Amino acid sequence: MTDLDLAAAGGTDAGLTGKGNYDVVHLSVDPLLAIVADGMGTGDGSAMAGKTAVETLLQHVRAAGDQVGPAEIRRALAAAHQEIGAFGQRIGALAGCTLTAIIESAHGFWIVQLGDSRIYRLRAGTLELLTVDHTMAWLGAVHGWYPFDSPQAAAARYHLLRYVGHPGAPDPDVMALHPRPGDVYLLCTDGISDQVDYHRIAGLLGAREEPATTVDGLIAAANAAGGIDNETAIVITVAGRVRR
Repeated sequence: MTDLDLAAAGGTDAGLTGKGNYDVVHLSVDPLLAIVADGMGTGDGSAMAGKTAVETLLQHVRAAGDQVGPAEIRRALAAAHQEIGAFGQRIGALAGCTLTAIIESAHGFWIVQLGDSRIYRLRAGTLELLTVDHTMAWLGAVHGWYPFDSPQAAAARYHLLRYVGHPGAPDPDVMALHPRPGDVYLLCTDGISDQVDYHRIAGLLGAREEPATTVDGLIAAANAAGGIDNETAIVITVAGRVRR
């Protein structure tokens, strides 16, 4: 595998709603496997979907070992679609979740994206969003259908076009990632990205604290902004040189 000097930490918080935590987080390093999932709603389908999506991806990645790549990742999500969709039919209710991940393999790193959780990268002082939200709100913002802060945009945030458990079993976005020394990465659910603005995220990542401290700061900032959703974050820093 590509040998990187990585440090990482993850954390999750229910927020201030009192409705429980339907986010799921997994983090392991060497090799790096970072996953966040956000259950849709607050019912049994939400809890099952997040847990199943993460566990299914973990099983497939571990079975493939350091040869994991886009084909295996897509097979994993197809299996998760099937299991979660069947559960939703059995209970007669929505079962679904978002899933966002960074996976290390012998051939480099892969980004995986289904839904509206996000991956940000801070590089050379610029914070970039590396993923696309699979929502009507994203399409509306890109194409100018309505103002970003309008009621229409707010409602469209909850209209997901792709998620795990979707009856159409949509493929995830799978993209190559090429980290560099000095990079800082953030994986987060929308409880972070919807409540902590761009400049605050950039400032927290740019402070170059230990990843666990940065995760705590992001969750605290989300709660200070209202804590209206579950809040989950993984922060990954790349230090030293990249040895290939």
